[in-house]
Amino acid sequence: MPNILEVIGADKNLTTMLRAIKSAGLEAELSDAGPFTLFAPSEMAFGKLAGGETGIFLRPENRTKLSNIIRNHIVEGKITLTDFKDGQKLKTLNGNELEVTAAKGLVFISGSAIQGRNFEASNGIVYSVDKIMMPSVPAVKF
Repeated sequence: MPNILEVIGADKNLTTMLRAIKSAGLEAELSDAGPFTLFAPSEMAFGKLAGGETGIFLRPENRTKLSNIIRNHIVEGKITLTDFKDGQKLKTLNGNELEVTAAKGLVFISGSAIQGRNFEASNGIVYSVDKIMMPSVPAVKF
């Protein structure tokens, strides 16, 4: 079974996310045993950024900020769709909290909708989401 990094690499809807993970230097971390749950912003999510902002994300001088943003999309443990509970708090790898909203078969993570199905990986699970979830602390500005 492929690991999280390989799952993302095989999905053309997560191309920018893969580039962001590599630019942030998180390949080794997402290849580790885990398990992790990754909420991966889709191409649509990156498309919602202001013109040229994605390029700013990927610049070498923004590596630390980008790592903080990506780590805000990762939680420890493998969380399946049936495990999500309305009002649940999830602690991210960068120490922030994401809040789950679950109702009528839909699941949102801090306002970002889980799209489609999950992708199983040898070291966790990947969900495609429709928004980039910026860390609340520390505030990140480009």
